[in-house]
Amino acid sequence: MAIKRLEAIIRPEKLELLRASLEKVGYPGMTVTEVLGHGMQRGVEQQWRGSRYKTYFLPKVKVEMVVLDKHLKKLVAVILDVCQSGNVGDGKIFVSDVKEVIRIRTKEKAAKAI
Repeated sequence: MAIKRLEAIIRPEKLELLRASLEKVGYPGMTVTEVLGHGMQRGVEQQWRGSRYKTYFLPKVKVEMVVLDKHLKKLVAVILDVCQSGNVGDGKIFVSDVKEVIRIRTKEKAAKAI
Protein backbone atom coordinates (compact mmCIF):
# COMPACT_ATOMS: atom_id res chain seq x y z
CA MET A 1 0.00 0.00 0.00
CA ALA A 2 1.44 3.39 -1.04
CA ILE A 3 2.13 5.95 1.70
CA LYS A 4 2.31 9.70 1.14
CA ARG A 5 3.56 12.69 3.09
CA LEU A 6 1.13 15.58 2.92
CA GLU A 7 2.54 19.00 3.83
CA ALA A 8 0.38 22.11 3.85
CA ILE A 9 1.65 25.64 4.45
CA ILE A 10 -1.37 27.61 5.64
CA ARG A 11 -2.41 30.84 7.32
CA PRO A 12 -2.08 30.56 11.14
CA GLU A 13 -5.70 31.59 11.71
CA LYS A 14 -6.91 28.54 9.73
CA LEU A 15 -5.14 25.96 11.91
CA GLU A 16 -7.84 25.29 14.51
CA LEU A 17 -10.60 24.97 11.90
CA LEU A 18 -8.39 22.64 9.84
CA ARG A 19 -7.59 20.51 12.90
CA ALA A 20 -11.29 20.13 13.72
CA SER A 21 -12.19 19.35 10.09
CA LEU A 22 -9.46 16.71 9.75
CA GLU A 23 -10.56 15.14 13.02
CA LYS A 24 -14.15 14.91 11.70
CA VAL A 25 -13.00 12.89 8.67
CA GLY A 26 -10.92 10.55 10.83
CA TYR A 27 -7.41 12.04 10.68
CA PRO A 28 -6.57 13.56 14.07
CA GLY A 29 -2.81 12.93 13.79
CA MET A 30 -0.57 15.69 12.45
CA THR A 31 2.63 17.58 13.13
CA VAL A 32 2.39 21.38 13.25
CA THR A 33 5.31 23.78 12.93
CA GLU A 34 5.27 27.58 13.01
CA VAL A 35 7.28 28.83 10.03
CA LEU A 36 8.11 32.07 8.23
CA GLY A 37 8.11 32.49 4.49
CA HIS A 38 6.89 34.25 1.38
CA GLY A 39 5.77 33.26 -2.05
CA MET A 40 5.24 35.33 -5.15
CA GLN A 41 3.97 38.32 -3.13
CA ARG A 42 7.44 38.67 -1.53
CA GLY A 43 6.11 39.94 1.79
CA VAL A 44 3.87 42.87 2.64
CA GLU A 45 4.37 46.58 3.11
CA GLN A 46 3.20 47.97 6.44
CA GLN A 47 3.11 51.29 8.23
CA TRP A 48 4.05 51.99 11.83
CA ARG A 49 4.13 55.47 13.41
CA GLY A 50 4.11 57.12 10.01
CA SER A 51 6.99 55.09 8.59
CA ARG A 52 6.51 52.49 5.90
CA TYR A 53 8.49 49.27 6.02
CA LYS A 54 8.42 45.91 4.28
CA THR A 55 8.01 42.57 6.05
CA TYR A 56 9.53 39.95 3.78
CA PHE A 57 8.78 36.84 5.80
CA LEU A 58 5.21 36.27 6.92
CA PRO A 59 4.10 33.90 9.69
CA LYS A 60 2.63 30.64 8.41
CA VAL A 61 1.89 27.20 9.82
CA LYS A 62 3.17 23.96 8.31
CA VAL A 63 0.89 20.96 8.85
CA GLU A 64 2.40 17.55 8.07
CA MET A 65 0.64 14.20 7.86
CA VAL A 66 1.69 10.76 6.67
CA VAL A 67 -1.30 9.06 5.09
CA LEU A 68 -2.32 6.12 2.98
CA ASP A 69 -2.58 6.97 -0.71
CA LYS A 70 -6.27 5.96 -0.75
CA HIS A 71 -7.06 8.79 1.71
CA LEU A 72 -4.99 11.48 -0.01
CA LYS A 73 -7.69 13.03 -2.24
CA LYS A 74 -10.15 13.32 0.64
CA LEU A 75 -7.60 15.03 2.88
CA VAL A 76 -6.44 17.44 0.17
CA ALA A 77 -10.09 18.34 -0.43
CA VAL A 78 -10.57 19.10 3.29
CA ILE A 79 -7.46 21.31 3.34
CA LEU A 80 -8.60 23.20 0.24
CA ASP A 81 -12.12 23.62 1.58
CA VAL A 82 -10.94 25.02 4.92
CA CYS A 83 -7.91 27.07 3.85
CA GLN A 84 -8.80 28.50 0.44
CA SER A 85 -9.95 32.13 0.58
CA GLY A 86 -8.97 33.04 -2.96
CA ASN A 87 -6.47 35.63 -1.74
CA VAL A 88 -2.71 35.76 -2.16
CA GLY A 89 -1.03 33.97 0.73
CA ASP A 90 -3.48 31.10 1.19
CA GLY A 91 -0.54 28.69 1.07
CA LYS A 92 0.55 25.54 -0.72
CA ILE A 93 0.09 21.78 -0.46
CA PHE A 94 2.99 19.42 -1.17
CA VAL A 95 2.61 15.67 -1.66
CA SER A 96 5.56 13.30 -1.69
CA ASP A 97 6.17 9.57 -1.52
CA VAL A 98 7.22 7.97 1.76
CA LYS A 99 9.59 5.07 1.38
CA GLU A 100 9.14 3.57 4.83
CA VAL A 101 7.34 4.20 8.14
CA ILE A 102 8.30 2.56 11.42
CA ARG A 103 6.45 3.11 14.69
CA ILE A 104 9.17 3.32 17.34
CA ARG A 105 7.09 1.98 20.26
CA THR A 106 5.94 -1.25 18.56
CA LYS A 107 8.35 -1.54 15.62
CA GLU A 108 5.34 -1.89 13.30
CA LYS A 109 6.02 -0.96 9.70
CA ALA A 110 4.20 0.47 6.68
CA ALA A 111 0.41 0.97 6.93
CA LYS A 112 0.28 -0.53 10.44
CA ALA A 113 2.60 2.22 11.67
CA ILE A 114 0.41 5.10 10.50
